[in-house]
Amino acid sequence: MSAPERIPPRSVTATDPAAAELLARGELIVRGRIREASNAALYCTVTYGDREAACVYKPVAGERPLWDFPDGTLAGREAAAYEVSRATGWDLVPPTVLRDGPYGEGMCQLWIETAPGAELLALVDGEEPEPGWKAIGFAEAGEGRTALLVHADDDRLRRLAVLDAVINNADRKGGHLLPTADGRLYGIDHGVTFHTEDKLRTLLWGWAGETLPEEALDVLKTLRDALAPLGPLTAALTPLITPAEIDATRARVDSLLASGTHPEPGTDWPAIPWPPV
Repeated sequence: MSAPERIPPRSVTATDPAAAELLARGELIVRGRIREASNAALYCTVTYGDREAACVYKPVAGERPLWDFPDGTLAGREAAAYEVSRATGWDLVPPTVLRDGPYGEGMCQLWIETAPGAELLALVDGEEPEPGWKAIGFAEAGEGRTALLVHADDDRLRRLAVLDAVINNADRKGGHLLPTADGRLYGIDHGVTFHTEDKLRTLLWGWAGETLPEEALDVLKTLRDALAPLGPLTAALTPLITPAEIDATRARVDSLLASGTHPEPGTDWPAIPWPPV
């Protein structure tokens, strides 16, 4: 009698409700290292029952010390960014959990396959962007030439700009934007977020000072309720970031609702990350 045919595991995508459970409870197997990352970032597969997926595992032990963020906290901030993204309903951050792994506790995030040819950033000649684009600022384009850096006037990017303002993202680069074949857009690399001081540093300044869309205001009101002392988002963030950082997040949401506008670049901190991509 022949053995029953083994059914291959079912691949899990970012929109699958089972993704977070798979990442949290599945068996992690390291397949390689992502060498471009500034901190240790390992490409892995994770398997749980009949489900599997590719993922990124960033162990706390591989985090590079930073002068302005406490050591060993970046993985928790990445997971916290996912929790805030999930609470918005926009799902702009791939499923992310804080868990134990082959090299100790770390962040585990679902791997996202990007779609080629999706143009979100560009360097253009002239002093004003073309229709459908927003100006970021002027940048050196090589051989002594200066060009205008622009980003797409895209609702997905605008939502991400609002999320970044809430989580106080200090490093929103072009390489952290992952468009997918199904038309979604994900943002990754949220280790330097949730600081209690204003650290917002991003390429998505095209809407600075503009009125927030009604959709964004509704989402901010939802976040305000969820961030109440006994709210569900407060409970989700409590194991991941400090009480002072949760208070600061709550204050940023209140400030955005009070102003009704996208934030503008500050003067005490570089407004654009370097390198920008």
